[in-house]
Amino acid sequence: QVPLVESGGGVVQAGGSLRLSCAASGRTFRGYAMGWFRQAPGKEREFVSVISWSGSDTYTADSVKGRFTTSRDNAKSTVYLQMNTLQPADTAVYSCAAGTLLSSKPAAYTYWGQGTQVTVSS
Repeated sequence: QVPLVESGGGVVQAGGSLRLSCAASGRTFRGYAMGWFRQAPGKEREFVSVISWSGSDTYTADSVKGRFTTSRDNAKSTVYLQMNTLQPADTAVYSCAAGTLLSSKPAAYTYWGQGTQVTVSS
């Protein structure tokens, strides 16, 4: 398995920033695309962004485009989600996932972290 552990969540005021991290351990991180998803209470899981293994390709949901950026450091087996200009609508549990495809579909991902809570107050 590729255990994934997210960190960096918390409570922030609207307009603020947070950077989430997702660290992989165990089996090599190598070769996997890494996605970020979020799920707000009572809502379905929503795609946020995905980054290829090389980092050369990224895709971001329209709802966060221009505010959220994903990156990765393969030497550290870690992927990041930089979130700027946060809004109350961004409040959710954010999870990272590893898979072999660049996809916005949760079913395309094999490994998942447990998630980290992000709460944006107005």
